[in-house]
Amino acid sequence: MPFARLPDRAVLTVTGPAAADFLQNLVTADLDGLGADEARPAALLTPQGKILFDFLASRIADGFRLDVAAGARSDLAKRLTLYKLRAKVEIAAVDAPVVALWGGSELPAEALVDTRFAERSTARLYGAPPEGMAEAAPAAFAAHRIRAGIAEAEADFPASDVFPHDVLLDQNGGVSFRKGCFVGQEVVSRMQHRGTARRRLMLIEAEGHITRGVEISAGGKTIGTIIAAAGSEGMALVRLDRLAEALAADAVLAADGVPVVATIPPWAGYTLPQAGSSPAEGEA
Repeated sequence: MPFARLPDRAVLTVTGPAAADFLQNLVTADLDGLGADEARPAALLTPQGKILFDFLASRIADGFRLDVAAGARSDLAKRLTLYKLRAKVEIAAVDAPVVALWGGSELPAEALVDTRFAERSTARLYGAPPEGMAEAAPAAFAAHRIRAGIAEAEADFPASDVFPHDVLLDQNGGVSFRKGCFVGQEVVSRMQHRGTARRRLMLIEAEGHITRGVEISAGGKTIGTIIAAAGSEGMALVRLDRLAEALAADAVLAADGVPVVATIPPWAGYTLPQAGSSPAEGEA
């Protein structure tokens, strides 16, 4: 089982008697059901329902650990502090190494399962890397993540640019539609119940090298944008109605002139609309 140290990730802790209620009322995921051996995706949204920060949440003795993009940790701490008011919580940056493990049959006892992945052999460690395992470059884990269809803020998309549905947080446990209110909940719940998600993350396979940021076109129309790439594989945000029309017309999908194939991640439960149908008016 390889492991990689992730220098682009950092740790923030939220501790204290009110930590659970504080975060439960702010973030998208249901933290009440978070297992002690799990790292679960969650996000803090804008009031308009777009992702301001995303992170992996896990339990510690007196609260929660938030594994966030290193460049966003300070801003997340400031935003949480704004919401803190008189709540009995402490928000602190912690100098802990973030280590990813994947591809093995048995995880170390102290590892936390990264529940974004359908298989339960991808995990996080916060501290010294495990002994006796092969160290890989961070890019190797990024390629593993991209192949699985797991997008991350900062690395793949900017803050305040996408809805949780766009990057499949509604599919991997990153959003709870049952726990009650959180910041941006009204917009996200409306998208869920009305089916108004226009864009979705798709896996991309190309006949050659593909580049992040390149648009995907079909029949002369832009249908999406590649947000992450590793060699000839990548992820893209795609307009579902335009993709359905392109497939119905048997149009070739291409990114910067390179033919590509777009598929739904096998763990995701959404489907393409019927060609010619228009997404419901609303959020996009």
